Amino acid sequence: MPHSDWRSCAAAPFACEKHPARGSRGMVVTNHPLASAAGAEMLAAGGNAVDAAIAALFALTVVEPMMVGILGGGMMHLRLADGRHVAIDNQSRAPLATNQTTYTPDPDAAPGTMDTVGRRNALGPTAVASPGNLMGWCEALGEYGTMPLPVVMEPAIRHAARGFRVTRYLHECIADCAADLALDPEISALLLPDGAPLQPGALLIMGDYAETLRDIAGDGADLLYRGSLGARYADHMAENGGYLTREDLTTYRTVHREPVRGTYRGHEIIGPPPPTSGPLHIVQMLNILEGFDIGALGFGTPDTVHLLAEALKIAFADRAAATADPDFVNVPVAKLLSRSYAEERRARIDMARTQAWTAEVAPEGSAHTTHLTVADADGTIVAATQTINSLFGARYIVPGTGMIPNNYMFVFDPRPGRANSVEPGKRVTSSMAPVIALRDGKPEYALGLPGGLRIFPSVMQALVNLIDHGMSLQEAVEAPRVWTQGYALEMEEGFPKAVSDALAARGHDVVRLGNVAGGMCAIHFLDGGMMEGAACWRADGTAIGIGGGYARAGVRFRPEAARR
Repeated sequence: MPHSDWRSCAAAPFACEKHPARGSRGMVVTNHPLASAAGAEMLAAGGNAVDAAIAALFALTVVEPMMVGILGGGMMHLRLADGRHVAIDNQSRAPLATNQTTYTPDPDAAPGTMDTVGRRNALGPTAVASPGNLMGWCEALGEYGTMPLPVVMEPAIRHAARGFRVTRYLHECIADCAADLALDPEISALLLPDGAPLQPGALLIMGDYAETLRDIAGDGADLLYRGSLGARYADHMAENGGYLTREDLTTYRTVHREPVRGTYRGHEIIGPPPPTSGPLHIVQMLNILEGFDIGALGFGTPDTVHLLAEALKIAFADRAAATADPDFVNVPVAKLLSRSYAEERRARIDMARTQAWTAEVAPEGSAHTTHLTVADADGTIVAATQTINSLFGARYIVPGTGMIPNNYMFVFDPRPGRANSVEPGKRVTSSMAPVIALRDGKPEYALGLPGGLRIFPSVMQALVNLIDHGMSLQEAVEAPRVWTQGYALEMEEGFPKAVSDALAARGHDVVRLGNVAGGMCAIHFLDGGMMEGAACWRADGTAIGIGGGYARAGVRFRPEAARR
């Protein structure tokens, strides 16, 4: 039953639209039921969480093509069965042929946006950064998985070749981008047959992509980075004005990074470090909020939302000033994580009035993404956020391959002299936040979501919901969210209008809207080895738990007993 009378959210009651799943042998939570099923298939066949996660990611490139693809980039956070945490950075890099003056900022762009003249950093081959997903997934499988690549790719190949039914969510995403998709004959033929978006329930078959996946299953990631597929990709770029070359592919490498760690009310919060900004600034904001009794203030009250908004504005000011690829910028991680810095910022918060915040750190010396959270019974956890950046990335298909390139160049600041300005080979700065929270040294929560700049603020709010407000996992992922980076304060319509009016009276420029960020995928690790998985209403998210198990040793069927 929906939770219509939630214990401490009388100021902002809401009903959960989905139900959690439970399992003891494994849990897979993704933003599409067929991807969750692909991961569950691997667990049921004896694979581990990494096998399941990689199978689900390949499946998502088929059934959620607007969000993720092998030509994208991302961050993968693994907690291994022995307790080690590994952050695999397979983020995209700026092509070697680009620089700080490659794009011309749009003089009419809204504050905080990265728009350029002619949309050259957003649409088409000029918007494409080097791909990292395929290499990262194959390396993770080879190093930490147990199954061969052809096995984990089989569900994705099956769905691409046989087809799958279009969901309402996919239909709406196609409709939102229809004008851009219509500019490319390959992608428009696939998604806009007869000039109209595919309708919910239509069968979508991706034959070219199925063949590409079969080739990769046979030859591995080298087919793209050093082989014929990469040559075909680079040739298409050269013919259409793109900056990506064969050298960008052959020189690409993933990076294993030491995770960021912080604490909040007895929980250890762990996630990937820069160039991903999410976990770093989540810890920064939680350090600020820890000085307030958020639980006593209550969920969704004007005071709580005001504090969330001020913490967000502080974090975004610092993020813009100093968080970027650590190979190019000396990110002040220690200061951003320090409690003394949090105390300085907290002391200046005015509960009666919002204010503008500027950065007090400096370098020393997405909106559309997918996320999955997977765990197995042996203690391996995978929280991975992967993307092609905008809906349908650069919004075209490399002819004959079915591959949709990213438009990750839109994430860089097109203005020179900034921490996140374009530089050759520089990794994009993202807001991804595949986070694992420990209690007494043991995993308690693993979570993440898509949503560009709104990702890490949403993860922070989910952690506050769980830790301060005592919500169930399903409540925490579905609860109304807020977001601001210093301009308008976005509030989901699940908040009562009286709350948004009270915030407007404190000076916030409130905008009410349907949703902030995308579908969260989370796992709660319960006592006795049980796991609970939850996905929210903002996407086609589905949790599948593996229960039961194999027969007790020594049990067998005796035909003679059946005849008695």
